[in-house]
Amino acid sequence: MSNETKTNADGSINAGGDTNNNTKKDVSKGSNIITPRSQDYSEWYLDVIKAADMAEYSPVKGCMIIKPTGYAIWENMQKELDARFKETGVENAYFPMFIPERFLNKEKEHVEGFAPEIAVVTHAGGKKLDEPLVLRPTSETIMYDTFSHWIQSYRDLPLLINQWANVIRWEMRPRLFLRTVEFLWQEGHTVHETEKEADERAREMLEIYRDFAEEVLAIPVILGVKTESEKFAGAFKTYCVEAIMQDGKALQFGTSHHLGQNFAKAFDVKFLGRENTMEYGWQTSWGVSTRMIGGLIMTHADDKGLVLPPKIAGVQVVITTIINNDEDRDLIIAKAQEVSSWLKEEGIKVKIDSRDIRPGEKFYEWERKGVPVRLELGKKDLANNTLFMARRDTGEKTSISADDVVVTVANTLEAIQANLYDRAVAYRKEKEKVVDTWEDFVKEIEAGNFVHAHWSGDAGVEAQIKEETAATIRCIPFDQKMEDGVCIKSGKPSKGRVVFAKSY
Repeated sequence: MSNETKTNADGSINAGGDTNNNTKKDVSKGSNIITPRSQDYSEWYLDVIKAADMAEYSPVKGCMIIKPTGYAIWENMQKELDARFKETGVENAYFPMFIPERFLNKEKEHVEGFAPEIAVVTHAGGKKLDEPLVLRPTSETIMYDTFSHWIQSYRDLPLLINQWANVIRWEMRPRLFLRTVEFLWQEGHTVHETEKEADERAREMLEIYRDFAEEVLAIPVILGVKTESEKFAGAFKTYCVEAIMQDGKALQFGTSHHLGQNFAKAFDVKFLGRENTMEYGWQTSWGVSTRMIGGLIMTHADDKGLVLPPKIAGVQVVITTIINNDEDRDLIIAKAQEVSSWLKEEGIKVKIDSRDIRPGEKFYEWERKGVPVRLELGKKDLANNTLFMARRDTGEKTSISADDVVVTVANTLEAIQANLYDRAVAYRKEKEKVVDTWEDFVKEIEAGNFVHAHWSGDAGVEAQIKEETAATIRCIPFDQKMEDGVCIKSGKPSKGRVVFAKSY
């Protein structure tokens, strides 16, 4: 359903990602070494995942195993988004991952868009199947065949369905979280009585993605519409959410498609209208996936490891005990449990680390895992009724009163959330460039920037720019300022600037 699987013009998808399980850096094994971003961004990304113990490659080429640290982030993403969807009337359902091959042939443009990535089951139960089954690359076909049975009248509309599922796309250049053969996502599918209602729903869901990205993940985004060349196969319009990563490349965070009536006509999704005539439904589809975790890493992590915004962290506060002898152990652990209970009463997610290992090892582990706040509690702290607090985002360390720990920690978590967003906004502003000449365009693209430039609207020119620079039009921004100009490549008239960038 999403456009996430498109390659760059130069054929690169993952900017250095491994193409098999025999990786140069084995992400299944822990390591204290993180390659600096400035030295090798691709290796830095894999090292952060490894150091934070988030995921590892599967024995099946191109697939990944999401470990508890990484999956806790996905669970929180599901929780936050699911609540937002349901507030708008969306209901969850589930559809099979096996799709009859003939279904994909009903919408020609759609099947052509996915053909290179499709996995097909031809044998099962010890014999050849009468009809091959496609492993779901997306669910439009099977869901819309079902919708044609569910919908009889305009009174059955709007139909608002979402599913949380896995999908299979045969990715040739896998990269943890960003591009894998199997990944997790949500896909929403709706049917409406009018074109206007469908367009409003598509934009409404895009706004939910924006709110989630900025308010929860602390990732500033740009909203806009894809060009005809970049839109989802079979869609009338594709709206998108684009974010900039620390290397200046764009990451498509999510998409929302106004499908028009193309699929409705292909799958006979029609209803008896208010004037007693049969009409085809107007449809939308929208989705985000586990690639958001990759975006989270590439927006906030640093050379020490993962950095998590408090609102999405599986653990917001870790209390690390410092115990030098058995005599103090029970008292220190009891105090840690008391502090933990205070924080949990306020809805703060807390973990106590009372393992019998050196304090430095504990501190370093939680730093790599990106836990927003670390509290340290030892014999001296116990005697003084204090705790030592460290912020993951700034590294700032302070001694705080145990009596004030709830208020102090709550305020600190809010401050960290705001700081990470403000920091990301400042970075994006630094990386956004406005150009008027081809020479400046090439220079800024090569420097790894988001470039705002005039484009004539000619798909051929768009393809030429992609071929020569590996940059694509990420979107035509919703807030595009209408102004007369000339296309940076063709010199033809233009009415506004679009956003170009290299991408993942």
